[in-house]
Amino acid sequence: MTTKPRTARVAKAAVGSTERGMGRRELNKAEKLHRIKMAARELFISKGFDETTIREIATVAEVGLGTVFVYAENKRDLLFLIVNDGLEEAAGKARASVNEAAPLVDNLLGAFQPLYQFFARQPALSRLALREMAFYDSGIQSRSFHQTREALIELAGDIVRVAIARGRISSPETPQFIGWVTFCIYQVELRRWLAQDAPKLREGMDHLRRALKLFVQGLNPSDDAVPRPRH
Repeated sequence: MTTKPRTARVAKAAVGSTERGMGRRELNKAEKLHRIKMAARELFISKGFDETTIREIATVAEVGLGTVFVYAENKRDLLFLIVNDGLEEAAGKARASVNEAAPLVDNLLGAFQPLYQFFARQPALSRLALREMAFYDSGIQSRSFHQTREALIELAGDIVRVAIARGRISSPETPQFIGWVTFCIYQVELRRWLAQDAPKLREGMDHLRRALKLFVQGLNPSDDAVPRPRH
């Protein structure tokens, strides 16, 4: 008597518990997609992203190679197939965290914390995703990833806009540009934090707070610290 690999058994149980009411065809597709995600996750972590092949993922997931390519054009796309759902969920929590009455830095930290929590669940996989994130502009999953990223940058700009409207800060720059700069700080801090062997959420958020506070307060520059515009 043979038993299915753990990936297939767990995937069937997970899909069966969450997709009740679906037709047989839709349920079968959902189960295959779940197996592909689990197989890719397991292999990327245990074997490494560079060493894993799409054929191996298809074998572990017990699907045909062509089925994998329905959902992902290449291996990088497969990585973001795993990441996108969780990232979108974290972005939703970020939006829900905004409190117009809160200080600017607290609002930014509240928005970025769900993202830290998401990436902290599996640091090894997150490091792979952050590495492959640079110049990710092709593939089936690329559009979803970029939509989430742009939504987060827009959210940071909206948080800044609220702070300006309430008179908490003032700047000749647009709220969207200021929000983009805060998002850049978040990205660099996230990579620095995840590079540690055992990243701790509290330490990561404390360091991010320090960086954002410095940005918001400024460096109190003298007249000759910033070049004057040329006319």
